[in-house]
Amino acid sequence: MRFFTLILLFSLPVPAFAQSLMSAEQFDAYTRGKTLYYGNGPEPYGAEIYLPNRRVRWSFLDGQCKDGEWYEADGLICFTYDDTPEPQCWSFEQGTRGLIARFENDPAVTPLYEANESTEEMLCLGPKIGV
Repeated sequence: MRFFTLILLFSLPVPAFAQSLMSAEQFDAYTRGKTLYYGNGPEPYGAEIYLPNRRVRWSFLDGQCKDGEWYEADGLICFTYDDTPEPQCWSFEQGTRGLIARFENDPAVTPLYEANESTEEMLCLGPKIGV
């Protein structure tokens, strides 16, 4: 009976294991020098330029950009921006079509997916001046 149980267990489909989370070194190697555009399902969400020394520039694709930096903390990639000093921590894994980012500060938020990659600058308008 044990023999048949073992055969049955080995004949069942094996679930696909989730990709492992990217380390800081893997994330840096993948992103450095790139501009990555992220989507939230079918909708565009934003883009980030990954600069040297773990510096970044984020935009919600509205022409407004925020400068910041990223660092690794407890296996997550955390971002702080000049106007938002509290860390925003994400887990990243490499999927078949690019990065998958999950906002770990609020796991209920829909994951972001890498939608496009570019080496071109994204549109960042200057600060609003005057009336």
